[in-house]
Amino acid sequence: MNLSEVNSAEFRQFVQNHLREDPALLLFKYQGKVSFDLKMAVQQISARQKIAKKLPSWSENPDLIFPASISLEQSSSEETAHFKAKGLTGKVMIDLTGGFGVDFFHLSQGFETGIYCERLPELFQIASHNLELLNPGKFEFVEGDGLEFLSKTELEFDLIYADPARRGSGNQKLYKLQDCEPDMVGAWSLLRSKSDKILLKVSPMLDISQAWSELPDIQKITVVSVKNEVKELLLFWEKRNTSKSKSIEVVDLGSEFAPFAFEPKEEDQAVFNLGEAEKYLIEPLSGILKAGAFHLFAQRFGLKKLERNSHLYTGNTFPEGIPGRIFEVIKEVLPKKQGIKSLFPSGKVNVICRNYVTGAEELKKKLGVKDGGEDFLIGTKTQSGFKVFWCKRI
Repeated sequence: MNLSEVNSAEFRQFVQNHLREDPALLLFKYQGKVSFDLKMAVQQISARQKIAKKLPSWSENPDLIFPASISLEQSSSEETAHFKAKGLTGKVMIDLTGGFGVDFFHLSQGFETGIYCERLPELFQIASHNLELLNPGKFEFVEGDGLEFLSKTELEFDLIYADPARRGSGNQKLYKLQDCEPDMVGAWSLLRSKSDKILLKVSPMLDISQAWSELPDIQKITVVSVKNEVKELLLFWEKRNTSKSKSIEVVDLGSEFAPFAFEPKEEDQAVFNLGEAEKYLIEPLSGILKAGAFHLFAQRFGLKKLERNSHLYTGNTFPEGIPGRIFEVIKEVLPKKQGIKSLFPSGKVNVICRNYVTGAEELKKKLGVKDGGEDFLIGTKTQSGFKVFWCKRI
């Protein structure tokens, strides 16, 4: 990327003047009419539009440059990056897989110096340009393989951070740590020898028990979701923590729910009851389900499970602040098209299926309805069989 052209006054003014316009139309309208690289300018406009919600302060900064869409898609949001940085301080930290630099920038704020590593030349060029603008003189930049640099440097770090790439050569998604690039499992001894703390961001699809199987030293796993959508798993290790206990914490950013924390052994030892649907159905936050607290959720909040493999819970009351969606049961209904049509003449009702004989889309098609309105049909399995409940969201 030619930074001198991107930084030209004419280029930057064009980008700012057309931020709310259709990029495709801009290419057609201004082809051959500007002296700068129009395609590059339109790419900058498109990128800012795509990440406006994810990176609000960065997208509004006219001095920053944005890479191709795949790097933006894989980048953390400002919200999750800020969360990661809480409580992490020291003299020197290093990000082995710097990427676009969002996590690195936020994590480095608690340290005197931050070292950014990235092996893709163009991404390195863009990120180092942006980071130097955001905080001049604070960072050191290493273009190349972060693990190679780590193996050769004599520096000791207060924090090593890495976000291994989760897509292979065929753009397939990878869910095992050893299949990611770089391989943190193979490099674990090196990481431990160089730092007091290690923080890894991994795929939200990674199985938590698999993570502990591959890296038994990990002491804490945090499931991070935003408004009930799981975004990432954070694996944390600290040298001074000599306890052999392991913990899981579920955090839902953007909501008022308190973190849900537990030790895996609590789930193994949890006592719960099964029961048919009562006045309320409760669906735990997606992060709690991801964490596998299926039995503990029932025990902790005094609820019954509808069926061992149906992760919906029921009771005639529920505690204030329970981390999940709450539905009041109106009645059980037969999944027959004609009967459903008489209940919902508009043809709109929200459909949810949890451990049901079909998925939500198939059930909607069968009943001839579309999502909408304030009513819910919840298909699930209880001890007495598959059922559909008409509910109202509390």
